[in-house]
Amino acid sequence: MALGASELRRCGNAVAAEFIANRLAESTTGQDRLMESICAVENRRSARRRVEKNKGAPGVDGVKTTELAGVLNRCWGAIKTSLLDGTYEPMPVRRKSIDKPDGGTRDLGIPVVQDRFVQQAMTQVLTAIYDHTFSDSSFGYRPGRSQAQAVERAREHVQRGANYVVSIDLSKFFDRVNHDRLMSRLAMRIKDKRVLKLIRAFLNSGIQLENNEIAYPGEGTPQGGPLSPLLSNIVLDELDKELEKRGLRFVRYADDIVIFVRSRKAGERVLKSVTRFLQNRMKLEVNNTKSSVELPWNIKFLGFRITQMIGRTRLSIHPKALESFKDKVREITRRSRGVSLAAIIRELNRFIPGWLNYYRIGLSKKLIQKLNRWIVRRLRAFHWEQWKLPRTKVRNLKKLGLSHTDAVMLGNTRKGAWHVSKYQSMNYALPAKWFVKNYGLIRLR
Repeated sequence: MALGASELRRCGNAVAAEFIANRLAESTTGQDRLMESICAVENRRSARRRVEKNKGAPGVDGVKTTELAGVLNRCWGAIKTSLLDGTYEPMPVRRKSIDKPDGGTRDLGIPVVQDRFVQQAMTQVLTAIYDHTFSDSSFGYRPGRSQAQAVERAREHVQRGANYVVSIDLSKFFDRVNHDRLMSRLAMRIKDKRVLKLIRAFLNSGIQLENNEIAYPGEGTPQGGPLSPLLSNIVLDELDKELEKRGLRFVRYADDIVIFVRSRKAGERVLKSVTRFLQNRMKLEVNNTKSSVELPWNIKFLGFRITQMIGRTRLSIHPKALESFKDKVREITRRSRGVSLAAIIRELNRFIPGWLNYYRIGLSKKLIQKLNRWIVRRLRAFHWEQWKLPRTKVRNLKKLGLSHTDAVMLGNTRKGAWHVSKYQSMNYALPAKWFVKNYGLIRLR
């Protein structure tokens, strides 16, 4: 029988609901009525909360996530009917290009909020069916797993004797997923034809281009919707199983793949054979210019690198990732922006916690202190530039505790803001704690 609303209410939370969905989906009867599990009360409540929490830009219809509750109150009956009878038709996704940290752009496909909700409801049930079948070496887009665990597993492989790392870069993976191969893999476990038909409809829903024309690429699963990460894991699980069958040690986070070997010769052999498997068997394209066999400390994996000292390995932030952080701070604290210091610090406070949470495992005490001093120096230079006139600078420096003589000497200097920001007297007038106390600056810890 289908997953009933009363059964789900007794569960008390979405995790338990997914567990029941998993049990029923494993049975023949549950598989045939999987769409009923997707439409169940607790599952859709959890999906709505998740979409609202994730926020995100509106799709082609302009409806915001804050309007989702109203849409469902008015239209859920019709939406549910179309899902259950297999007639639901998704709208095209809106293309949005974003800059990649290492250059180039990434194309996102932003579904309308209603489609995002339906995808989220599907993802919750399908995750319960698929997640336990995935490889232990897969970490991306999986509940209870994180990038920190992925890079730590990579470090462990190097610690245990892997002298070389094979890094494989898939060229525009999300844009090149073969629909027929994906649907074939889905049909192995999903027996409810309505669910398969709906997934196919999402894959074929089209992309609204910047000129408002609708394109139908015929391949790919655009990033931006809740369903795409799960579908990508289902596609790449085939690679995971092949690597396991070959007895290779590897870590995969979404389409970032690193394989650990003992010699360069073995690495070159693995790179060649895995590339052949991906291109000939899985119909995916490998970027040969970005795929390589390197020493561990030369590889950038999820923004980190693995270094070795006296027989021990540790994680550190890759120089490119660190420079990307500095570029973002430079952009926020640019002295020509024409906004207040309070606005600058609010923007920093939105950026720093997320970055810190991601890179915490690669931060040393020495690096934290160095970055904190650099950020405060950027703020001093910004604040100095705001004072403009020498008399304003002298007056403000005296208010901040400098003597009249020191304030006059510093306030009338012809040196630039960045040069002045390193002076000892500026450190005395505008110490780090001044920005913390007066503006709530969040510091790296």
